[in-house]
Amino acid sequence: MSLRVGVDIGGTFTDFAVLDPETGQFDIGKVLSTPDDPARAVIEGLLARVGQSGRSPAEIAEVVHATTIATNTVIERKGPPTALLTTEGFRDVILIGRQKRYELYDNLAGRPAPLVPRDWVYEVPERMLWTGEVHAPMDEAALRRIARELAARGAAAVAVCFLHSYANPAHERRAAEILAEEAPALMVSVSSEVSPLYREFERTSTTVMNAYVMPGVASYVDRLDRQLAELGAQAPMLIMQSNGGVANVENVKRFPIRIIESGPAAGVLTAARFAPAAGTDNLISFDMGGTTAKLCLVEEGKPLLTSEFEVDMAHLKKGSGLPVSIPAVDLIEIGSGGGSVARVELGTIAVGPQSAGSVPGPACYGRGGARATVTDADLVLGYLNPDYFLGGEMQLDAEAALTAIERDIAVPLGIDVMEAAWGIHEIVTAQMAQAARAVTINRGKDPRQFALVPFGGAGPVHGSRLARMLGCPRVVFPRAAGVESAVGLLMAEPSLDFARTQVLELTAENLPAINALQEELMAQARAELDAAGVPSDRQAFSASCDMRFRGQGFEIAVELPMGPYPADGIAALHAAFHAAYARTYGDRTFDPGWTILAVHWRLRAVATGRTLAMDALPQRPGDASRALRGPRRVWFPETGGFADCPVYDRYLLAPGDRISGPAIIEERESTIILPPDSDTAVDSHGNLVATLN
Repeated sequence: MSLRVGVDIGGTFTDFAVLDPETGQFDIGKVLSTPDDPARAVIEGLLARVGQSGRSPAEIAEVVHATTIATNTVIERKGPPTALLTTEGFRDVILIGRQKRYELYDNLAGRPAPLVPRDWVYEVPERMLWTGEVHAPMDEAALRRIARELAARGAAAVAVCFLHSYANPAHERRAAEILAEEAPALMVSVSSEVSPLYREFERTSTTVMNAYVMPGVASYVDRLDRQLAELGAQAPMLIMQSNGGVANVENVKRFPIRIIESGPAAGVLTAARFAPAAGTDNLISFDMGGTTAKLCLVEEGKPLLTSEFEVDMAHLKKGSGLPVSIPAVDLIEIGSGGGSVARVELGTIAVGPQSAGSVPGPACYGRGGARATVTDADLVLGYLNPDYFLGGEMQLDAEAALTAIERDIAVPLGIDVMEAAWGIHEIVTAQMAQAARAVTINRGKDPRQFALVPFGGAGPVHGSRLARMLGCPRVVFPRAAGVESAVGLLMAEPSLDFARTQVLELTAENLPAINALQEELMAQARAELDAAGVPSDRQAFSASCDMRFRGQGFEIAVELPMGPYPADGIAALHAAFHAAYARTYGDRTFDPGWTILAVHWRLRAVATGRTLAMDALPQRPGDASRALRGPRRVWFPETGGFADCPVYDRYLLAPGDRISGPAIIEERESTIILPPDSDTAVDSHGNLVATLN
């Protein structure tokens, strides 16, 4: 067994990357997703990719998978009946949430409805103090009655979140035991395992979401694992987590909340590898597929991480979604993709967030879709080749696209059909620029100091135009850009995150307690890696802590040197916090007398030694003399309409080749649009680096 396979399910396409590290053979591809049964597209595509290389599924050594099933379950509210057990008197924690309004002057602004309705929330007589001391013992008889009622009502999962369980999880653990005895069919999620941190609302929301997606995720991964085995593939399946690492099936079934941002994390992980090609460690990762677009910052060569994010946000407004307290790649996702539906609203063009997906798909797919989409506009503008979509495996209907845009946009607005098509293209790009500004300007970052890395099926089509809107001076188009997230799965390393809330002042007197806490987290992490069979020489660890000045309401994440810390080590912890604070807020003046509080202590454990380096990807020899396929009529605003534009075969370009825009570069899974006044070079690894003048 030698084949390594990456599979990324999107809303429109399922992407594949198959690598044989021994021979260097590398194969990529896309198939239309199957929303009714996502696993079907995985199996069909896998058989096609492996079969084309003359291999068999029995030769698969590893399958690394990214899936949107957890996210879709939450957004579409497709989870089964789920209950919440909470401390008596705290029934309405998830209903009340936070007092702060995300849109202060909008009287209609609301929050997403809780995943658990109020009549599925049960109060359990018990009380733990913040010190970990038992204030009131748990009423086990009452809990048993609740468990039997849940079974009778047909609950599929239950979240257990008691007050201050992060300080003492004894009551939650006993509750899980009783639930297993009285209602063994229930899937149980306890907050002291899922998110052992303080802040009751965020911890409860995270635990509830974990329980809500448990049945669907467990059913899906078990079914896919079984189908892979039936094909003859005996290799383990690993699943991408939101933090950029991978985990095995059993771990994901216990903590499905950790894969809530599974697919987007893989793409960001890949984008970070292109810093050398971009000539800067500051990048904007831009992943545009058929349904959504994802953007994330990469600073100093590392993707930005967060310990808390939101799902189902409204208009990119912080506080408008459901909070999740787990480590994750810090990205923004919006409903702008190739399949996003265009329409007329209030006399203007609006695009998304509704998507035609793979069923029925854009009008040009010929699969029953009739509404105008971004892909239809890109085809009408000449950006896409109707005879070379997916390398010719799928024909596009340009007439159907033209008809849809004319009917849905041009006629209602009384404009030319080409103006309508350009309007769709420009508006969806502007929406992505707004999201990019949210991850840059809104955080005090200047996008003009960042290079853009576009990927996904539609990313390279819109990448250069987006970079111009933002002022990014350089754009890097990776090899295999259309399936870059699937390639990124082959780069991911198994990782686990551990956390503990213990509020400590950063003083020399507390150094023994700090060292003891890190040792406890380290022992827990080593035990998990040892149990997974990871040799000690492949175990790597990194520490961090969420800190704040005394009096502040919220913390910032601070990377820490690994302990144990010497007697004078407190100065290093102070310096780490001050540096992180300055990067976040821009204030570099600190009063030495200000008290620093360390709140959430974190440790990441990684199994190293299995990443795929970018230069390990095999590269075809170029032939620049045959790369030019010929001209195509393409619409650019800079040329005042259609102009003859050279079209190149990317697979025949060689390192050192240069191309001046306007130009189009085609590959099987995506198309690169180079606008006028741009200069593009092929680097030594086959990446295209465009400089925008």
